[in-house]
Amino acid sequence: MNILDTIVAAKRKEVEERKRRQPQDVLEKKEHFHRTTFSLAKFLKDPSKTGIIAEFKRKSPSKGIINGTADLRDVTAAYARLGASAISILTDTEFFGGSSQDLMDARSLNIPLLRKDFIIDSYQIYEARSIGADVILLIAACLTPQETRKLAMLAAELQLSVLLELHDEEELGHVNEFTPIIGINNRNLKTFEVNIEKSLEMAAKLPSHAIKVAESGIDKISTIQLFRENGFDGFLIGEQFMKAADPAKAFELFIQELNTTKVG
Repeated sequence: MNILDTIVAAKRKEVEERKRRQPQDVLEKKEHFHRTTFSLAKFLKDPSKTGIIAEFKRKSPSKGIINGTADLRDVTAAYARLGASAISILTDTEFFGGSSQDLMDARSLNIPLLRKDFIIDSYQIYEARSIGADVILLIAACLTPQETRKLAMLAAELQLSVLLELHDEEELGHVNEFTPIIGINNRNLKTFEVNIEKSLEMAAKLPSHAIKVAESGIDKISTIQLFRENGFDGFLIGEQFMKAADPAKAFELFIQELNTTKVG
């Protein structure tokens, strides 16, 4: 199995265990489940924001430990203060070193929080709502088009935004009326190679109304400029900041350069 298959197999076992520990009806009674959510689309379109979905990620299967010492509250507060349009927080523990508590620790921020995980079951969407997420990630490579539509429709019912992540043209069939925000991952999940040109070609085949988000491999202001010129509104960036000893400072310097060059 490739790494994605390995993660999904582990996730199925994890979800069943979580269902036993906290049934859905318990999740629906939690305080965050009933809060008013922030709209990712609104924040991505806000001209006063940067369009950046800044990510907090401790480690990954391909890179190992990226940053094991950064303080989540400090980093995410800096992301929000300095103009991020949203914050992505890894909640997978086994492969990415995150947790649901990480997202809850950032919930006081008045900005959309994306629960970045491998969602394969409706239970995880109720769980995302209960821990204070505003957005969920649906990875097309983990789902059938029918599963994607079902999960995205449930997210809409629970007033959660959806970021649908695509990797190649074969996954375009996952796009549906409940997935107006579409992320194109420049990194192949099976080989981890980055190919920006392929992403731009894919973007041209998306519906004209789609809100496009570029994901992975973005480490230069010029790359953001290239994506903006091709109709992208969002840019999910994590490792560029998290690999620094001080991710908050790295984000600040990146934003200063972005503002100086007046991209877009």
